[in-house]
Amino acid sequence: MAEKLNTTEKVVSQTKEEIIRESERIEEATLYSAKGHFAAAHLWSVCHIWLGMPTSVLAAVAAASAFLKSEKNMVAGLISTLVAALSAVTTFLNPNARGAAHLKAGNSYDALHNKTRIFRTIECWSGESDTILTKKLKDLSEEKNKLNRESPQPSKWAYGIAKRGIAAGEADYTVDKRQ
Repeated sequence: MAEKLNTTEKVVSQTKEEIIRESERIEEATLYSAKGHFAAAHLWSVCHIWLGMPTSVLAAVAAASAFLKSEKNMVAGLISTLVAALSAVTTFLNPNARGAAHLKAGNSYDALHNKTRIFRTIECWSGESDTILTKKLKDLSEEKNKLNRESPQPSKWAYGIAKRGIAAGEADYTVDKRQ
């Protein structure tokens, strides 16, 4: 007797297999991009704190030293020079804005990663035609290309941190481990 397909089994076209493979590539790329931007955002946030805190404290010390106007004028002058240098570096690097830009990019890549995963795991199996699925895949790919064009470039260091974190399972979901 011929074996029957049950209702949960579906025949997958070669086109759909390629659509799924390409969506997996987008998922992988956006995962690494998101994590790289999150690592860069963290780096710039730390940089902002490490530059901003001493600048603020030294500015207060310099002001207090200058106010006392005793032998501390030399100390006040040196501290004021250091404050000016740190302020210039902070202004030039603008770590707060850079961190915010990387955080925004990381969140955008993460959103695209999630959208692509839902496309691959749900929409590809909803019965839509290969033509419609191909159109949706092209839209996802164009969204990734736009993010690549418009996002700041994370450093090689940030990418390395992201790659090690992903390899260590930081991007894994518990629900996926149960399957």
